[in-house]
Amino acid sequence: MTAAAQETDTAQVTDTAQVTLWLCPNDGLSPEIARLLAEHWLDAQERRTAGKFLFERDRLQYLIAHTLVRRALALEAGLAEAELVIWRSARGRPFLRPTSDLASRGGRVLDFNLSHAGGYNFLGIVRQARIGVDVERIAERDENAVATIVNAISPQERDWVREADPGPERDRRALRVWVLKEAYSKARGLGLGIPFDSFVFTLDDEGGVRAFTPPADDTGRPWRFLELEPVPGVLVAVAVPADGNEEAVVHLNHGFPWSRSAPQRFLLPEPVGGDTYAAAA
Repeated sequence: MTAAAQETDTAQVTDTAQVTLWLCPNDGLSPEIARLLAEHWLDAQERRTAGKFLFERDRLQYLIAHTLVRRALALEAGLAEAELVIWRSARGRPFLRPTSDLASRGGRVLDFNLSHAGGYNFLGIVRQARIGVDVERIAERDENAVATIVNAISPQERDWVREADPGPERDRRALRVWVLKEAYSKARGLGLGIPFDSFVFTLDDEGGVRAFTPPADDTGRPWRFLELEPVPGVLVAVAVPADGNEEAVVHLNHGFPWSRSAPQRFLLPEPVGGDTYAAAA
């Protein structure tokens, strides 16, 4: 499903949360600019990490992704890029150090999540408990990689994937499930600590999450899931916990955060899972 297909007028929406997304290709920032920004914006740990990459292409990928994070967070927080302090949890999930200044802006501390694959960087930012995102490029998955995905997901999802003819359509279905799984697990802050066959997505063939059966430790909380194909052949997914009846507006931006062009705006889908799932069952 394309972003344009879900785009809607949110001018009249009230009582909403905002999810800000950035999809930036690696060529959205020149290598020279990426190195210059990294020198001034990244902290000592980030610079050390960048210096450990053996290949320059991998180092540039890291620099572009992490300067994107700092630029986008600076716009949201109203602070300079180099002033942002990014910590990591015991499981390695990065988060912005809470401060009284950040908490006073919009009443909630910013949370963010980053994914990169196939030459694209995908960043999600929200002022609520957690956000998880993932990006995958369909063309880069060979037959063995798709088979590995299918073997890792639940039997119900596996059956749905195999209903499609072998080839591009089956690969697309497998990756649709995978990006949602990745986004949810990253939003939980557990990564691969959650077995991917312990929770189930029921997807519409043309796009969208119809139902969600959570793992046993997360049955009381509904979630909102978004899946898009903002660029042909590039799949992205977003997971955020549902905050009561509050609607969530998505701002989808393309490129590095220099441009002042207006983002695409649309609402996150209705919650699934948790009490929503229990009531439906």
